[in-house]
Amino acid sequence: MTTTILFVDDEPDLEALVLQKFRRQIREGAVEVMFAHDGLEALQTLEQNPNVDMVVSDINMPRMDGLSLLARLQEAEDTDRKSTIIVSAYGDMSNIRTAMNRGAFDFLTKPIDFGDLETTIDKTIRHVVMLREARLRQAEAERAHASLSRYFSPQVAKRLVAKGESDSMEVQWRDVGTIFTDIKGFTTLVESAKPDVLGVLLNEYVEGMTGVVFAHEGTVAKIIGDGIHVLFNAPGEQPDYATRAVACARDLDSWAQEFRQRWKKKGVDFGITRIGVHAGPALVGNFGGSEYFDYTAHGDTINTASRLESANKHLGTRICVSETIAKAAENFRGRPVGDIVLRGRSEPLRTYEPLEEEAFAAPATSQYREAFAKLEAGDAAAMPAFAALVGTHADDPLAGFHLKRLLNGAKGVRMQLE
Repeated sequence: MTTTILFVDDEPDLEALVLQKFRRQIREGAVEVMFAHDGLEALQTLEQNPNVDMVVSDINMPRMDGLSLLARLQEAEDTDRKSTIIVSAYGDMSNIRTAMNRGAFDFLTKPIDFGDLETTIDKTIRHVVMLREARLRQAEAERAHASLSRYFSPQVAKRLVAKGESDSMEVQWRDVGTIFTDIKGFTTLVESAKPDVLGVLLNEYVEGMTGVVFAHEGTVAKIIGDGIHVLFNAPGEQPDYATRAVACARDLDSWAQEFRQRWKKKGVDFGITRIGVHAGPALVGNFGGSEYFDYTAHGDTINTASRLESANKHLGTRICVSETIAKAAENFRGRPVGDIVLRGRSEPLRTYEPLEEEAFAAPATSQYREAFAKLEAGDAAAMPAFAALVGTHADDPLAGFHLKRLLNGAKGVRMQLE
């Protein structure tokens, strides 16, 4: 790569001497040289040629001297700042000291020893190359961070950029915790809301929901319309990924409920957010090839989480999690939903509804567990137990779901959801 040097000096013979001394480097394309006769002309030249890497400037010149030029050069942004060599009279230590304090990279004394000049320029070129490579690495890191920040929390993105992303991004099987979310009645909302209102609404919703995910250091694998797909334990190791996923799901539910109420006061009927959570092995990595970054996951674990999200519409719940992740999460608090045979599956999956600590400790939850135990045991007392619960807690849709099943002749806790 060519290094461009601007020589600033009012000596009439300097240009010919420099061209003669550096003719080989110029011919080989290693060096390109430019000339200015004072500080003002140098600034104009630099404005027209921002690719200049190095400035070699005399101090004593008309209109603008070298020290004033140096001060102006140091006002530039770090990425535009030029490595500067100052040329001063022999023994002029005062000006040399001033130049170095103002950021000069090195200095030479007059009369110029061209051997010394070549050595000093070679040293400065190495410095310029080092700076150029450092800036390139920084720019690449910033681009990578900007790209990764679409998917990962700031903490995770920073770690990936710091250690390099190639190993973490390659497609691999790994255990993950995964969340799917969806908004009830989203299509109706899209068809009825004004575009400007819908744009503000969805941008605020997605920003808030992804903010919750990032607070738990989750990965946003996909945002498709109103749906968000989240991963834990990918790309980085998170031994507590199940605990994180369940906690994140509860916080997503809390944020979405608050968001819904806030917009309801503005006259917008925003549907509830339904959430499904599961854990297991998945094929995870960048599936976008070399041109398009698409970090996501595939496999039965992912499909199961998506179907658990859909199960909420039948159950009346907002969060439905598998027994797999409930058992893996530390201090899980929740109540059993039942053994659900999901679409495309033949074997049932035990599922739970996570609860906040206060709701988990409430008498109604104990009453529900007792009714559920009777239902699981095939006890005929299950129907009156659920009827009593619905009678005192009509706002409990899951209890109402089980009561309706019993009234329709269903037995046990195994259920097939269409």
